Amino acid sequence: MIRKPVTIQLDNGLEARPIALLVQEASQYASQIYIEIKEKRINAKSIMGMMSLNVHSGEELTVVTEGEDEEKAAQGIELFLNNVK
Repeated sequence: MIRKPVTIQLDNGLEARPIALLVQEASQYASQIYIEIKEKRINAKSIMGMMSLNVHSGEELTVVTEGEDEEKAAQGIELFLNNVK
């Protein structure tokens, strides 16, 4: 299992379009991928779950990956979150 903290740098936080793209990115990996923020742990491959997060700019979340390609998945999600426009 890999845990990576990521601070959201988007002006509007994670809104509908970036969330849809994040779910697409997460779905490319075989590993289980979760986003943890505060007391919530959401499957990053679930569009409805991700929409419920309401993440704002400057907030820190944790990317948790577990499975056969967990390192690649953690790096891919972190890179996506740091570069999403």
